[in-house]
Amino acid sequence: MPGSRTETKKPAPGLILFDLDGTLADTGPDLADALNRLLEECDRPPLPYATIRPVVSMGGAALISLAFQIDDSRSEFEGLRRRFLDFYLEDIARHTQLFPGMETVLERIETTSRHWGIVTNKPAWLTDPLMQALAMTRRARCIVSGDTLPFRKPHPEPLLHACRVAGYRPRDAIYVGDARRDVEAAHAAGIPAYVARYGYIPSDDDPGGWGAEALIDSPMELLQMME
Repeated sequence: MPGSRTETKKPAPGLILFDLDGTLADTGPDLADALNRLLEECDRPPLPYATIRPVVSMGGAALISLAFQIDDSRSEFEGLRRRFLDFYLEDIARHTQLFPGMETVLERIETTSRHWGIVTNKPAWLTDPLMQALAMTRRARCIVSGDTLPFRKPHPEPLLHACRVAGYRPRDAIYVGDARRDVEAAHAAGIPAYVARYGYIPSDDDPGGWGAEALIDSPMELLQMME
């Protein structure tokens, strides 16, 4: 009909990038075990998992601050952080597994000629053995760790680098994460951001105010965008 307009559906993304801790994999139990091993070694009582979990995505320094109520200005801070990470590396995948439904999501991505990758602030010396233990290394199109580049999230360069390595334009990707910095990094890179509300988000935080394109409560919700 002359003058009529037909709306076209936006193509599904070809590249789905994931944060690692709290988005792709439930690493919290192993990090909590490592932290409590350190507390035991220091003759301190263990912390409940419910206290540790919301801090996991903030990294090792934040976990040391939580456990010992000190910051990095204290002389003992760095030694505690390194000891904690040594404990973590020893049993990096004892309890860690993909979040429920994530394996189905990855299989769907892989069987529909799309690709997925990882962009994390976790250093490569921890990222690489974890990805190997989960049998994910060969499946990922790209893995960008916190020390792959001079920049870390919320800087956009790790996401832009991931797109270049994977062979996609930023506009043809999305990024899924569980922290405000993930949304900030994605938007600065020109990539739509999805927030994994099932991840390690503190109860007093409001991911609805981060400006993401979507909030998801389980990995399976990602399947809808691939139809």
